[in-house]
Amino acid sequence: MDQIVFLDYAGVAVFAATGALAASRKELDIIGFLFLAGVTGIGGGTVRDLVLGAPVFWVVNHDYLTVCAAVALLVYFTAHLIESRYRLLLWLDAVGLAAYCVYGAWKGLLVTGSAPVAIVMGLMTATLGGILRDLIAGEPSVLMRQEVYVTAAMAGAVSFSLLTIAGLPTIAAALAAFAVAFAIRAGAIRYGWSIPTYRSRPGRRPEDIP
Repeated sequence: MDQIVFLDYAGVAVFAATGALAASRKELDIIGFLFLAGVTGIGGGTVRDLVLGAPVFWVVNHDYLTVCAAVALLVYFTAHLIESRYRLLLWLDAVGLAAYCVYGAWKGLLVTGSAPVAIVMGLMTATLGGILRDLIAGEPSVLMRQEVYVTAAMAGAVSFSLLTIAGLPTIAAALAAFAVAFAIRAGAIRYGWSIPTYRSRPGRRPEDIP
């Protein structure tokens, strides 16, 4: 249990870092750093817990807020040393997505015992924080980028759920699922992997319909 909870802290810390990096790109003040780090770090997990009807994790344990604040301060004083902050944001987001899709799936299974619910919780936990960050910061949304994003989170959540149901020890299933999600997202960032998109066709005119 302690080992899987580490993924929760890792997801919060890494997503908080991406929020703070977004604040640095917008040249916000320290309050802006703290706000974006907090929203990004705990946003997905908050919605997950509300949907599950579980106690909201950062209300029960204030250490998560401390993690977000510490990361925000660290990035505030060091972001200027980073050559490409947006690229680092994408890679940290990939790590956070991989950690959080696994933890969200684990918590979904723990609370409901349902694999479909666990997969949805993994998706929700892994993606909502980044979506909120980009929306608030006015950055191009990671959700709308051409390369795969949600697919990586889904693969991680599905892998963890199936491996756990198959009887693999929790930490082994978590590590394997983390590797799956990160590998897919990393490949998407590095090589531009994408899923074929919808191509619309002009609609027929009313007079052409028999």
